[in-house]
Amino acid sequence: MQLLKPSDFQDYELIDCGDFEKLERFGKYITIRPEPQAVWPKVYSDSEWEKLAHVKFVPHSSSSGDWKKLKQMPDQWEIKYQIGAQHSKEIVFRLGLTSFKHVGVFPEQAVNWDKLFSFLQNKPKAKFLNLFAYTGGASLAARAADADVTHVDSIKQVVTWANENMQKSKLDNIRWLVDDALKFVKKEIRRGNFYQAIILDPPAFGHGPNGEKWKLEDNIAEMMSGVLQLLDPKEHLLILNAYSLGFSALIPENLLKPYAQKNKSELTIGELYLPAKSGINLPLGVWGSLLK
Repeated sequence: MQLLKPSDFQDYELIDCGDFEKLERFGKYITIRPEPQAVWPKVYSDSEWEKLAHVKFVPHSSSSGDWKKLKQMPDQWEIKYQIGAQHSKEIVFRLGLTSFKHVGVFPEQAVNWDKLFSFLQNKPKAKFLNLFAYTGGASLAARAADADVTHVDSIKQVVTWANENMQKSKLDNIRWLVDDALKFVKKEIRRGNFYQAIILDPPAFGHGPNGEKWKLEDNIAEMMSGVLQLLDPKEHLLILNAYSLGFSALIPENLLKPYAQKNKSELTIGELYLPAKSGINLPLGVWGSLLK
């Protein structure tokens, strides 16, 4: 099992985490946000956190809240990430203070952006599918490698946000789809389409554009059964992420192992994490990958 962390994300830093919160720097600005996995005490004091932070998210329910500004800062700003081992490409994210505590990027996913870029950069026009694609970090990385990119998310505003990130990154020609991921996969199976690379990062809970319900433990087996039918059996990279409290890396292993054995793919599993400046390591989900 592999524990993976971003190796060089200059515009992001996890400063400290604990007491169900995390203190992070995105570019010039430092945020305090809820973090359900941070069950241990903070290393730095509350006064140190508030002295450093520009803004703090104050939840009103399990799914929404408001931002309390502690210092002057804009509601929207940009960060950049140098993609690939040689930092040969740059992708840009417009960040913002949303009512759902997110700011527009999951920094731990930089590991997967680099992995995708490395796999795709010598395969011009390889087909890449990004499911539950959010603001498009993986889509940008794949497009920077000249892949034929299909980006699927159920929320129209998020797809619009991802399109903005594409333009800021000076990229083009990503195929944007507002659709329920499971329904899209079933349609692609009927069409007989295959992809050389697929990534999916499903939430614990979610809804499709027409109210379709998604619950990770109820739907992930059906989803993976479909996704594996879309994977090019000759040459492929598949990455499955799962951020859910209590999920083991053995779950993606068990979902992917039959395909790996049948198709002689290399199966790898592990966890993603972010190391904090304070010395704490924050776990941020399990993953499994297939490579051939």
